[in-house]
Amino acid sequence: MQRRNFLKIGTAALAVSETAGSWLRAMAQNPTQENAGSALDSSVAAPLLDLTNAVLLTRPGKLPNAEQTASAVLVSEIAKRSGISLARSTEWPAHRPVIALASAAQASAWGRRTPQGLSSAALRPEGFRIRVENAPGQQPVVWVLGADPRGTLFGAGALLRRLRWTHGSLSIAADLDWTSSPAYAIRGHQLGYRPQANSYDGWDAAQFEQYIRELAFFGVNSIEGIPFDDDRKSPVMKFPRRQMNRAIGEICNRYGLDYWVWVPVDFDLNNGAKRKQLLSRCEEFFHDTPTLTGIFVPGGDPGDNPPELLFPFLEELAGSLAPIHPQAKIWPSLQQFSGEKVDSAFKYIRTHQPAWMGGLVSGPSSPPSNELRDRLPAQYRLRHYPDVSHNVRCQYEVSNWAQAFAMTEGRECVNPRAVEYARYFLAEAGYSDGFISYSDGVHDDVNKIVWSALSWDPSLTVTEILTEYAHVYFAPQVAPAVCDAILALERNWSGALLTNGSVEDTLLRWQQLERQMPGLAGNWRWQMCLLRANYDAFLRRRLAYETQLELEANARLLEAPSRGSSAAMDAARQTLGRAETNAAAAPLRARIVSLCDDLFHSIVLQTSVDKYFASGEERGAELDFIDLPLNNRWWLEDEFAKVAQLGSESARVERLRVLATWEHPGPGSFYDAVGDLDKSPRVLRYSYDPSIPGAQDDSGASFWWWDDGKSRARLTWQASSWPLAVVYDGIDPDAAYIVRSTGYRQALLRINGERVQPTLDGKKMGEFKEFPVPQDQVRKRRLTITWDPPVGEENLNWREGSRLSEVWLLRQPAPPEQRG
Repeated sequence: MQRRNFLKIGTAALAVSETAGSWLRAMAQNPTQENAGSALDSSVAAPLLDLTNAVLLTRPGKLPNAEQTASAVLVSEIAKRSGISLARSTEWPAHRPVIALASAAQASAWGRRTPQGLSSAALRPEGFRIRVENAPGQQPVVWVLGADPRGTLFGAGALLRRLRWTHGSLSIAADLDWTSSPAYAIRGHQLGYRPQANSYDGWDAAQFEQYIRELAFFGVNSIEGIPFDDDRKSPVMKFPRRQMNRAIGEICNRYGLDYWVWVPVDFDLNNGAKRKQLLSRCEEFFHDTPTLTGIFVPGGDPGDNPPELLFPFLEELAGSLAPIHPQAKIWPSLQQFSGEKVDSAFKYIRTHQPAWMGGLVSGPSSPPSNELRDRLPAQYRLRHYPDVSHNVRCQYEVSNWAQAFAMTEGRECVNPRAVEYARYFLAEAGYSDGFISYSDGVHDDVNKIVWSALSWDPSLTVTEILTEYAHVYFAPQVAPAVCDAILALERNWSGALLTNGSVEDTLLRWQQLERQMPGLAGNWRWQMCLLRANYDAFLRRRLAYETQLELEANARLLEAPSRGSSAAMDAARQTLGRAETNAAAAPLRARIVSLCDDLFHSIVLQTSVDKYFASGEERGAELDFIDLPLNNRWWLEDEFAKVAQLGSESARVERLRVLATWEHPGPGSFYDAVGDLDKSPRVLRYSYDPSIPGAQDDSGASFWWWDDGKSRARLTWQASSWPLAVVYDGIDPDAAYIVRSTGYRQALLRINGERVQPTLDGKKMGEFKEFPVPQDQVRKRRLTITWDPPVGEENLNWREGSRLSEVWLLRQPAPPEQRG
């Protein structure tokens, strides 16, 4: 979406929900009581307990689903990592180390006294305790006890995050004693089997189960499916959607997890036939799935029904839900609701107090979370719906992103943004009872884990989370180095690209890790990190090369007076064409192509529309943009065709001069492309305060999506921003100046606070506006250029709003009488 900076928001305290607030207060009073040992603080130097010959002990008899699955998870995942197949037993073995796995309330089934404090009463729901007993002369025991069956599953996942392994060996810190319970009740992710996804739609049930299992390692207790949206069948789908949605429900039932579904109403509810059809499909699904917790029905995005239609429909839907899944609830959102519709929705809730409603969902384009929490009656919960998937034109846009990244890697590429998402979590989570994220593929895997881990324990640092991520998904011996390397990928995206030398350092880190850990070559998470490291460095090298080619081409254009316009354009074309005939960084490009192929075969990541069946150019198809020009080659080629049609050689030469000096207006004049971090040295940008409820990050640019991402327009027109100011210091007090700008629609300009009217007022993209600079302001030697909010655009779609792309301060020629 377009970034708008005009609204100045005052500071506001970050409120914390009762659930999270009580947890944080308890931690402050007694930090060892809950989540003790949650960081990787069992020292590397601590003695290790050898578990290579251990027996996994489970309770006899029929176990709850989650507890039964927990033991299968441990055996399977330990075997994958170490090659060791743990022996399993329901009877206490003699003379061998024991991993005892059970719900704490049932741990006495073996006739053994559990360690002091290992009781379900000491844990909150879904919590666990892992304690190692290794006294001299006694049988070593690793207790993994859950507050309930689900806590046992999460305890098993936590144990995997602490085990140390190599092939043929397994151990754990001998002094580990870790008690932990979740801070938030709802912790989940949307995994929709639909064509729009960039990977999920190519999976079978086993792949869904593996991914759900691995999310549960970090305490995820909810999975949200998408059973109906978009009835297309993608080329990579192996199974009918009904079959796969049933399978996902069965997986959640087997793991003891909550199963939610996202059911949009993307038609007018006055249409009786469509209304009846959706109700029928929902009822069929209710019968299909063995478990169901919640139905999330967005009020908008998609959908545009007023509350007066939406809420009665939801009541009707609840009538068919209750007999089949009596504990399930319906959760609407108020996405894209105007103030009047928001008021109407809350009036309905207060008046009817619907028993079928579990709460509200706060998603992209919803009212601010603090407002929803304040207006929602206390018996209802609030679920957050964070978009962890997208980078641009979305809820949480990348801060200070370089245009080259936005144009090529784009909206849905591999995007580990751990630090940014931790910041967003801390700003939003306190108002909610938890979250289920928006996700359309595995590319956002790091972001999922960061939000999940913080929802379990908000005191964790990003470094702790990423170290555990690398430990359990890659290997313990490289976990700290991989943590730093993932953070380096995020730093690649911070600020101007040409001057970001750390991009090359990041590539070197990952190349070194790749040499160190050849056994991880088939790991899709590893492949994604390598893809980003190579792609980022490839773009930087290309950007430097193609920027220089454009400078050389401009120099050829300036030779037009001596060599002729046609020859000058031919020389410029040839120079620009070297981007293809003598391309930069060919080995990196080849590696990117290879990694994209690896990822399609390892996890069905669809990085190309034609080659790998991505559902659209914005849906992760970064391979399709690998050769997109990073300079203005396409625009210049189109301009050359126009120049050739001009009626005189003098006109052609003059136009070529304008093109050649576009960004280099000469001594005493200045140019800034406000949406390009590499070309805006005089631009002051807004800072973002995530503690302000509902605040958006307006610190960067809006990147426009035209012609399926392959617009031939000038690059600077494809990025816009309303900056805090553009500042010129030390200008000549005796000179005359004008301010020129390009953009779209309005630009209500002020110079040193004084409103100035344009003498030229182009409204279309690429047309100039010009503003004379008052001489009394010039004499101050400092000009601060600002812009007022556009007027009369309150009801415009954001894509049609005014925007600013380029700004010049142009020194005017001295009048003849002043020339020497």
